[in-house]
Amino acid sequence: MGLFDSIVAQAEGALSNAIEGAHPGLVEEVTGLINGSGGLENLVSTFREKGLGDAVSSWIGTGQNLPISSEQLQSVLGNEKVEAIAQKLGLSTSDVAQKLTALLPQVIDKLTPDGQLPENNLLEQGLALLKGLGGNA
Repeated sequence: MGLFDSIVAQAEGALSNAIEGAHPGLVEEVTGLINGSGGLENLVSTFREKGLGDAVSSWIGTGQNLPISSEQLQSVLGNEKVEAIAQKLGLSTSDVAQKLTALLPQVIDKLTPDGQLPENNLLEQGLALLKGLGGNA
């Protein structure tokens, strides 16, 4: 593992520690979901397009996070993605979907402490830069 991979892993570990009940490896999968969807802004847009705008807006805002169901989560992420995460972590698909419905709102809430999305995708750019440099270290 390169230096920058280590830094990204430490950041993910700190995020895991900040979120109660996070399954080991699941926070890494959530950051992968964010990066794989084209960034936090694109993931948020997908939730809005699927009719979950009020819920995702509550995760970004400074108030109480609204819940979503496992079925709603799977409709946004796709069954294949949830199944792939489950297989990777050695969990059932329903267990992963349930854990993600609790974890994803918390992660988005922690990534948007000021109640708004980071401007110019700075979060995604930083994570992508760190991961990209990690392969060369």
